[in-house]
Amino acid sequence: MTRIAVVDYDMGNLHSACKGLENAGAVTHVTDSAKELEQADAIVLPGVGAFDPAIQHLRSRDLIQPLKDIIASGKPFLGICLGLQILFDGSEEGNEPGLGIVPGVVRHFRPEPGITIPHMGWNQLQFTQPDLPVWQGLPVDPWVYFVHSYYADPAQPEFTAATITHGTQTITAAIARDNLVAVQFHPEKSSTAGLKILSNFVQYVRQRELVTA
Repeated sequence: MTRIAVVDYDMGNLHSACKGLENAGAVTHVTDSAKELEQADAIVLPGVGAFDPAIQHLRSRDLIQPLKDIIASGKPFLGICLGLQILFDGSEEGNEPGLGIVPGVVRHFRPEPGITIPHMGWNQLQFTQPDLPVWQGLPVDPWVYFVHSYYADPAQPEFTAATITHGTQTITAAIARDNLVAVQFHPEKSSTAGLKILSNFVQYVRQRELVTA
């Protein structure tokens, strides 16, 4: 049975993400215990809210170094929304250092005529890593749901797994490297495409279990 730990750090409703993973056949466990995270087959780090409180809540639970170690170990990891942003070195939203797992900075959208900030609603992904396991079985340029005023700007473009266009700005909407994947949008709110992404992540974890069994 695929066991996925969902990190609980008081930054958003975790129920929807758990439900999507459970529908794909995973057993989810919401926890802020580093030991339980280490024992899981995969980690999901969701999040809604501001950058600095997220880092502060992780620090208060002594989870910053365990999360770094878990990702470095090769365990499958999925970040969602704020759970993508805090993987970076820092953010224009606040002053706290990020986890520093992905080189780069989280930036605020540039105001321009005709665009709304926050970027809220449906937008189409353009895949830059089209063979990524979580994208398999999706249509070309699928629609997914966003709510954010800040976006990730990786220092290394090869981290970018998908982009979107908002106004004249083309920005990173997902990142991936090795066992790490993270998305700016909310798959749990993205209808069929989002549920397929969560299902693909569960299947990816299962396949890794079979290889290492």
